[in-house]
Amino acid sequence: MGNLLRAIAALLAVVTVTAALATGSLAQSGKPLADLNAATESELQALPRMTPAAAKGLAEKRPFKSIVDVNKILVEQKLTGDQIREFYRAAFVKINLNTGTREEFMLIPGVGSRMAAELAEYRPWKTWSQFDKEIGKYVGQQETDRIKQYVFIPPS
Repeated sequence: MGNLLRAIAALLAVVTVTAALATGSLAQSGKPLADLNAATESELQALPRMTPAAAKGLAEKRPFKSIVDVNKILVEQKLTGDQIREFYRAAFVKINLNTGTREEFMLIPGVGSRMAAELAEYRPWKTWSQFDKEIGKYVGQQETDRIKQYVFIPPS
């Protein structure tokens, strides 16, 4: 019976890692996300799925108050959902954890409806250790660290 449980646990671990890689939650380049409000036009052009015209359009419409504003532009540029997620793995406008909307949280690559609800449920966020403890109940440290790239806790 012990061998069966170990085999099931190993299989679940493989399935979990495979699913995470498929959604991009573990597939990070290791580079920090570009700040879409601060990147130069040439830095924007170097991002995935950017054309010179799209980069110029993004630069002209700054500053962005929300990633939702960026998303509207990318949709207007006819990028698919997969292309937009690829772009967001390289660049983003960080979301305030205490005021972010479900719509904003859902734009974080790999964040689904359940995680978006959890990010809102534990408000007010005061520290990263609180974030690690509460969100860590649902995902591992690697995933909490990945999500932190997309959000911020405002100073009190």
